[in-house]
Amino acid sequence: MAQNMNNKNNGQDYDRYVVAEETMLLDWLLHNVKGKSRNKLKDILRGHGVFVDGKCVTQFDYRLQPGMKVTVSRAKKAAPFKSRYIKIVYEDRYLIVVDKSAGVLSMAAGHSSLNVKAILDTYFEKSGQKCRAHVVHRLDRETSGLMVYAKDIETEQILEHNWHDIVYDRRYVAVVSGEIVDEGGTISSWLKDNNSYITYSSPVDNGGKYAVTHFHVLNRTTTHSLVEYKLETGRKNQIRVHTADIGHPVCGDLKYGNGDNPLDRLCLHAYMLCFYHPITRERMEFFTPIPQTFKQLF
Repeated sequence: MAQNMNNKNNGQDYDRYVVAEETMLLDWLLHNVKGKSRNKLKDILRGHGVFVDGKCVTQFDYRLQPGMKVTVSRAKKAAPFKSRYIKIVYEDRYLIVVDKSAGVLSMAAGHSSLNVKAILDTYFEKSGQKCRAHVVHRLDRETSGLMVYAKDIETEQILEHNWHDIVYDRRYVAVVSGEIVDEGGTISSWLKDNNSYITYSSPVDNGGKYAVTHFHVLNRTTTHSLVEYKLETGRKNQIRVHTADIGHPVCGDLKYGNGDNPLDRLCLHAYMLCFYHPITRERMEFFTPIPQTFKQLF
């Protein structure tokens, strides 16, 4: 029998358990969550109401191991999350990690209403969570991939003020123009914006911010390269400017590119995000697959 601990998560009631033996998630729920039918438990699963070790799980056959912690919503009706623009990768009472599609803003800007923050705020409201999405970092509208949002101002402040200490690995993958002959390397320069919001790169101090990008070539043809980028610093447009510096701009980059656009999008994807949880200090490691359209070029 699993150990049961009650908890309240941002205004929504949850039951917390510790798994005693290996089993499938739905079978475990049927044996341990009292007063709920099989169909009701399936609804809770589909509605993002079950978390395993803090990660939202919707798979009926997810395999549990002894010692895992399971959190189950007590809401009468779990609100299913459906969006063509973002996918929830992880969620707990303090933060939420999402996989953003290309073409979506991180937060509202000007008259555009399509943004991740607004989508998450609507989800929180519908799921009975008394919280809002607080922006911690941003991805360009046309860049896809992993982002983290805080659920309260205290968590947001910790992440914002300690970002470079908390985030210990952040990587992107891109399709770039031309064949990069080297297996990898490091690009460094000073980056500074002008009044037209163009970031300029300089090999010597130009009054901007020093930026360092490490890269590794994953695949190549005579016309394109699939490249992984690891950020040592997190400057605005850093990857886009640095890879253009070495003569291989990101495909589809209208600002720093050369017109090469085989996939009709900015071919840049944030596929790895690793950080220490701002509250629990646990290591949090998230990965998303390299977009299939990127791979198909090779």
